[in-house]
Amino acid sequence: MSPSFSICDITPENVEQETVFCIKNVKSPGFQHKKKWFIKRYQKGLRIHILKGFDGKMAGFIEYLPGNVAWRPVNAESYMFIHCLFVYPKKYKNQGYGSALVQEAEAVARKAGYSGLCTLSSKGAWMSNSDLFMKLGFNSIAKRGRFELLCKKWNAETPDPEIRNWELQQSRYQGWHLVYADQCPWHDKSVEALWNTAQDHGIDLQITRLESAAEAQQAPSGFGVFSLLRDGKLLEDHYLSATRFKNILKQELKTNS
Repeated sequence: MSPSFSICDITPENVEQETVFCIKNVKSPGFQHKKKWFIKRYQKGLRIHILKGFDGKMAGFIEYLPGNVAWRPVNAESYMFIHCLFVYPKKYKNQGYGSALVQEAEAVARKAGYSGLCTLSSKGAWMSNSDLFMKLGFNSIAKRGRFELLCKKWNAETPDPEIRNWELQQSRYQGWHLVYADQCPWHDKSVEALWNTAQDHGIDLQITRLESAAEAQQAPSGFGVFSLLRDGKLLEDHYLSATRFKNILKQELKTNS
């Protein structure tokens, strides 16, 4: 391992000390919900690695788990699936940290007997784009909307992973709906903001928290763990602020007035 960084494996025993990277305040509701979610699924193979950079500070992280229990709308049996990959702030870019994290996940997947490593990428918000993965030998398997399924397979006999058609799920959500999961620790803040904003505008926002990977795989958006819908129409598929939600409300109510 390069002396310029180290990789820390997050476990139920050290998660309070090491955090989950995205939220470092261990007393915040977002952290506590993520911690509970993480611990419950650790025994099913969920892993988080935090990379500490040349200065010893947190510089990036990766979260992955067996594809059959991925919290994304995919069919990825026999693969390890990457939920999140993030390197921040800018001073840690171009240091090879992202590559090191993906290679760590690949090593774990190979040792555990999986047939490959896959992920959903996007050039939009809250997901990694495809550039780094393609450099590391991943191939584009399928595309749907803004999302692209990438895969690095070392067992040629294993069928490719697949993207599920999340659009088929959207008609189930009539009225205003927010569907989310604790997989992302930022969602707690967003859910509260959207609920309060909806109340201020007299909107009956139905909120559903996903409790299993099976539910997330049947979610009505490509991100899987965050979906804002109205009358079967997907309005947003990632974290929202109150300000952004107010703009959506303004547009939707104007359109339907």
